[in-house]
Amino acid sequence: MKISHPDKVFYPDDGLTKGDVVEHYRTVASAMLPHLRGRPLTLRRYPDGIEAEGWFQKHPGEHFPSWLRTERVPRRGGGTDEYVVCDDEDSLLYLADQGTVEFHVWLSTVDAPEKPDLLVLDLDPPDGTDVADLRTAARRVRDQYADAGLTAYLQATGGRGFHIVAPLDATATTDVVLELSRALADRVASADPDRLTTAQRKDKRGDRVFVDANRNGYAQTFVAPYSLRARPGAASATPLDWSELGKAEPNGWGPGKLHRRLARKDDPWRGMGNDAGSAEKALEKLS
Repeated sequence: MKISHPDKVFYPDDGLTKGDVVEHYRTVASAMLPHLRGRPLTLRRYPDGIEAEGWFQKHPGEHFPSWLRTERVPRRGGGTDEYVVCDDEDSLLYLADQGTVEFHVWLSTVDAPEKPDLLVLDLDPPDGTDVADLRTAARRVRDQYADAGLTAYLQATGGRGFHIVAPLDATATTDVVLELSRALADRVASADPDRLTTAQRKDKRGDRVFVDANRNGYAQTFVAPYSLRARPGAASATPLDWSELGKAEPNGWGPGKLHRRLARKDDPWRGMGNDAGSAEKALEKLS
């Protein structure tokens, strides 16, 4: 695939070009694509680099080629919306060539949009939060998942926090999964109310870490594993083993470091579907 304007600077502080961004996605494709396949995508596009105007794009552009997979997904309240679905490397590189810096995925697939196969809690810290407190919060979430019969997987977001994800068996509805995620978040926050909160309003959080369950609602997304972030440093969302958390930084994996990691280490989320749990049984345990 020919890349247009590969020398255009996308990350000025880091000296990274559009060609570097496309090459990143070529390098991570084999690890990233299993986490994209079959899922509606929201694209975060910066055709002129991250310091220029960017936008979130939920629906296909008119100029997108006919070979790029798109699917119509039911809209709550009636009707449908069309989304891009990225199933292969050509699609991934085409979208990168269109200036897509970040890839965000649904927690369900186009085949069963109302039956999530993932649950995620997002740890969103205020400025100045000690990373040790974030790590402690991540372990609290992991342990709460275990108490509910769920297996926790960890991701450094490439931004400010961590995601803790549980694979699900896709038998429960979005509303059940959202109820479960809120119950889990409430339990985590109530165990350490001085450091953690589920308050929706920022002015009610103070200097506490927000345990965010909102990404589990219908048509909501989280940043896909191995996606770049549109921030100086060009860190990626990076799945981790729990044994790595003690030294992990949320934005600790820039392109070079991540590419070296993937050359020597398998994706820690590979095969996570084998640990899929039941949202309904987890909710029963919490009740």
